[in-house]
Amino acid sequence: MSDTHTHQTHEAEVREKQEKDRETEEQADELTAYSTSVIYEAIRKEGEHELARSFNALWWSGVIAGLAISMSVLCKGFLVAMLPDTDWAPAVSNFGYAVGFLIVILGRMQLFTENTITPILQLLLKPTTRNLQRTARLWGIVFAANMTGCLIASALLVYAHIVPDLQMDGILAVSRHYAEASAMQHLLWGMPAGFLIASLVWIMPRMEGAGEVLIIVILTYMIGVGGMSHVVAGATELFVLMLGGELSVSDAVLRGVLPALVGNVVGGTGMFTALTYAQVRAEV
Repeated sequence: MSDTHTHQTHEAEVREKQEKDRETEEQADELTAYSTSVIYEAIRKEGEHELARSFNALWWSGVIAGLAISMSVLCKGFLVAMLPDTDWAPAVSNFGYAVGFLIVILGRMQLFTENTITPILQLLLKPTTRNLQRTARLWGIVFAANMTGCLIASALLVYAHIVPDLQMDGILAVSRHYAEASAMQHLLWGMPAGFLIASLVWIMPRMEGAGEVLIIVILTYMIGVGGMSHVVAGATELFVLMLGGELSVSDAVLRGVLPALVGNVVGGTGMFTALTYAQVRAEV
C-alpha cells in the first residue's frame, strides 16, 4: 500500500513538473514571438500591401492624413496660446504635437514618413526595376496627397477662420518659429525626425492597446520638443504663413518642404531602414 502511495506521489510530481515546463515554454514563446525577423516580415508584408493599392485608395488616404496631421499644429498652437512665454512652456505645448500623429497612425492613414520604411523593406529584399517603380509611385502619390491635405487645412485656417483669434495667434507663433530655420537646418533636423518615425513603425507590431498610444505619444512628442523637422506636419505651418502672405511660395517649398523631405528620407530610409535590414538580412 505504501509502495502504491509512493508511486502515485511520484507520478503527481512528474505531472506537476511537466506542467511547469509547458508553462515556462509558453512564456518563452511569448517573449520570442516578436523576434527581429518576425517584425521585419510583418512590416514587409504591410509594405507589399501598400504597393498594391489603387491610386484612389492611396490618394484619399493621403489627403485625409494631411488634414489629420495638421491637428498636431493646431493642438500645439492651442497650448502655446494658453501658456505663458517661459522656458518650460514648450515641454507642455508639444504634447499637442502628438495629437495629429495619434489620429493618422491609429487610423491607418497614409503618411509619407511611414512609407520611408514599409515599402523599402520589400525593395531591399527584391531590388528589381519593378519594385523601384512601384515604390516611386507610392511615394509620389502619398507625398502629393499629404501636401494637398496640408494645403486644404491651411486654407481653412487662414480663409475660413475655423479657430478663434487667440488660438490662431498660437498657431501663427508655432508656424513662424518653424519657418525661421534655414534650408540646411530643416534638412539636418529632418534626419532624426525621419529616424524616429521609422523606428515607431518598427516598434508598433509589438504594441497592443494602451502601449500603441504611449509609444506614439512618446516618440512624436520628442520630435516636437526636440525642434525637429517633419515634412508633413511642417508643411501645414509653412502653408499657413504662405497663404497669409508672410512667406513666399519659393521659401515655403525650397527652404522648408523639400529640405525637410530629404532629411526625413535620409533618416528614415538611409539610416534606420538600411541598418535594420542589415541586421536581418542573413535571416530572411
